[in-house]
Amino acid sequence: HFLQGIDIDASRTTLVELRYEGDNYRRYHTVDERHAGEGIVRVSSIVSDSLFTRSRGHALFLPLADCIGMTLFDKQKKILGMAHLGRHNLVQYGGTKNIEYMQKTFGSHPRHIEISLSAAAGKSAYPLHDINNKGLHEVALEQLLLTGVLQKNITVDTRDTTRDDRFFSHSNFLAGNQEFDGRHALVAIMR
Repeated sequence: HFLQGIDIDASRTTLVELRYEGDNYRRYHTVDERHAGEGIVRVSSIVSDSLFTRSRGHALFLPLADCIGMTLFDKQKKILGMAHLGRHNLVQYGGTKNIEYMQKTFGSHPRHIEISLSAAAGKSAYPLHDINNKGLHEVALEQLLLTGVLQKNITVDTRDTTRDDRFFSHSNFLAGNQEFDGRHALVAIMR
């Protein structure tokens, strides 16, 4: 219903299918028309922390609770990406590794990549203990800038999902501070 409401065809959309098992949270895949509809209208064959596509009209969909959703777009090579950046990913340098994947797979140059970081849990509610108690946005920005992505090409939604009632917060739900659990979502498409 969400996709229909914004005029995106569910059968041409691929879900970023996350799983918290094992110890690898740097699973990146390139999808094309063969993957359209996976995780949305049929079971997904890909477990991934990030998806990338070159296909126009192919949407990438990511449900979130407190983690960062990162949209990446190489304006020169016309590559679209959708990445989940949470505690597990960032400890494994997920911000950096997404850019390295684009460089290796598509020949992208970091200065041509535009990035948007979604709202996420703030540092006070969700410090990254493994990374000097820094916040999600803080660590993601550091990792992206290390790769050569230009600061001017990064947009950050600084809203805190644990404090802004417009967002579901899984950590608030687990702490008993929110009656309902749920997700908000990001979707990106090249028209």
